[in-house]
Amino acid sequence: MSVNIGRILGIPIRIHWTLWLVFLLIAWSLAVGYLPATYPQLSANMDWIVGAVSALLLFVSVLLHELSHSYIAKKNGLPIARITLFFFGGVSEMTEEPQDAALEVRMAAAGPLTSFAIAGVLGALWYVGGYTGFPVAVMAVLRYNAFINVALGAFNLIPAFPLDGGRVLRGGLWQSSKNLLKATRKATRVSEILSLLMIFAGLSLIVLNPDNIVNGIWIIFLGWFIRSGAETSLRQTQMTEALHGVSVGDIMTRNLLTVAPNLTVQQLVNDYFLVHPHGGYPVVQNDKLQGVVTMGSVRSIPREKREFETVAQAMVPYERIVTINSTASAAYAMQKMAKNQIGRLVVTEGDRILGIVTRGDLMKTIRTRQDLGVSDTTFR
Repeated sequence: MSVNIGRILGIPIRIHWTLWLVFLLIAWSLAVGYLPATYPQLSANMDWIVGAVSALLLFVSVLLHELSHSYIAKKNGLPIARITLFFFGGVSEMTEEPQDAALEVRMAAAGPLTSFAIAGVLGALWYVGGYTGFPVAVMAVLRYNAFINVALGAFNLIPAFPLDGGRVLRGGLWQSSKNLLKATRKATRVSEILSLLMIFAGLSLIVLNPDNIVNGIWIIFLGWFIRSGAETSLRQTQMTEALHGVSVGDIMTRNLLTVAPNLTVQQLVNDYFLVHPHGGYPVVQNDKLQGVVTMGSVRSIPREKREFETVAQAMVPYERIVTINSTASAAYAMQKMAKNQIGRLVVTEGDRILGIVTRGDLMKTIRTRQDLGVSDTTFR
């Protein structure tokens, strides 16, 4: 569950619920551990204030890190759906992947460079503050966040896909081989090796030094996170490449069963859903698309009302339908379905329906092209 907090550079910024938990954990760990040990002159109340401000500044830093990725992407014509800040930091959600190795390297490198730049500014302020007499609380905030931004930049430079360092690695391999899928596979293998080393290191730390069990668990968790992210990214790349060169018009269903808006919901169930295998139908009147009716639409109507309610009352109206052009790429259709959490897109030209493309159509195309070896194309 995420909450939208506004827009920056036209990009929606969302906060995942896990971020609030991390905020409290960071503030608490600083207030009861780091600050009393490092700045004993601060009061207990001030420790909590400094801890909260430091945690807030950390998340501002993470947001700037992600915005740097998004800025480079948008400047090069890649749309960004949103930025979500969550437990492990943040993620810029692109609706398209870069089609150029050099662009991927620039986008990936922008994040760590931004973190190092933030660390440099905060470190310089901390240095100046030592000579000009900044309050201790301010010095504590500056010092902690300068250090944590160095750590953030360094962690993201680990050559483990899909971290920034892993994307730089993939971009370099892609530039060398001129093949995105081969580059992703190699970057994934490197990531898997690093993740296994991290998991082994975490287990060793727990066994050899039980006092460090928390740190050991964190290292194991990070190793698992990297491995899982790399495998997910590889699957996404494989599917995208399998659809390379395929348009929506190539795979959409053209001869559609359509439904009249004045049909009752019960007639729809009896004559369509119980007879045909489709999960939804376009609602058409006078050759114009009025909406789409799905199994979900039917379930929303109580059984006792289905004899009287019409399709027009149950359908998703045209204004709320997610549509796509027949010339759009199949890969874009897949991304659009995932973004809107739906299983089908209506293919239109104006308000005229041309066909429908479903997730099943996409998955069948992916499997067929992979089985026939057609998907091993070269991205240049």
